[in-house]
Amino acid sequence: MDQLWSPWRFRYVSEGTRTEGCIFCAMAAGDASHDREHLILERARHNFVVLNLYPYTTGHAMIVPYAHVARLTDLDGETLGEMMDMAKKFQVALESVYHPEGYNLGMNQGRVAGAGVADHVHLHVLPRWIGDTNFMAVVGETRLHPEELHTTYDKLAAFLRRG
Repeated sequence: MDQLWSPWRFRYVSEGTRTEGCIFCAMAAGDASHDREHLILERARHNFVVLNLYPYTTGHAMIVPYAHVARLTDLDGETLGEMMDMAKKFQVALESVYHPEGYNLGMNQGRVAGAGVADHVHLHVLPRWIGDTNFMAVVGETRLHPEELHTTYDKLAAFLRRG
């Protein structure tokens, strides 16, 4: 039998549910000098953009409000407006750097809906390409990524700094 190794998956499975407090709040409270370490691409007044540590595709990020609320309906208009503006700006960055063929934008609210962090709402932005889902994810429960996360971070952060 062939074996495929994905050592990052063990960390996700073994530590994913042991986080004390809210991971997004901890990131937001951190010093901006550690943004690369935490994969925070950009900070704005009400939200920040962070790469997903366990992405579905290269460039998969989340727009996260600083406000710790579980539901979209709990966010004020300024935060929602800025969230959408940041999603548009990030989509431009993805288009310029990676040239995807499409996008998924969405929110999973509540654990039953698939939210990994159910108590802090966030908007996923995923670039998509024809063929980016294949037998590996379906049969092997393994995702293949052509690029290391910090390489993705450096490319997108450089574009966002320019624009």
